[in-house]
Amino acid sequence: MRRFIWIIAILLASCSGKQQDYRKADDALDAGREYINALLQGDFSKAAFYTLPDEKNQSILKELEKSYREKDKEGRQQLRTASININEVKEITANSTQIYYSNSFDKEPHILSVIRQKDTWLVDLGK
Repeated sequence: MRRFIWIIAILLASCSGKQQDYRKADDALDAGREYINALLQGDFSKAAFYTLPDEKNQSILKELEKSYREKDKEGRQQLRTASININEVKEITANSTQIYYSNSFDKEPHILSVIRQKDTWLVDLGK
C-alpha cells in the first residue's frame, strides 16, 4: 500500500502544470525573432510572453491562434518547419523598431513593431 501511494505521488508531481521559463528579450530583434518563431511553432503562450500585454494585442493574438488552429494538420506542420526570413530591421526611435520579415511557407511580407518597455522588448501587434 505504501508503495502504491508513492507511485501515485510521483505521477501527480510529474503531471502538474509545467512552468514556462522564457527569457526576456535583450533587444528588438531577439523579441521579434522569438515571437515569430513561437507563432510558427504554434506556441501561443510563448508568443504572448513576447507581446505587449494590453487588450488590443491579446485580442489580435487570439485571432492569430484561432487562424492557426483552423489550419489542417499539414498546414500547421508546414508552418512549424518554415524558416524566418528577416528582410530589414529599422530602428524608428531608441525604444521602437520595425522588423520586416517573411517566412518560407507563405512568403508574404510582414511588418512587426517592437517596443522597449521598462527593461524588456515586446511586440506591439496594435501598430
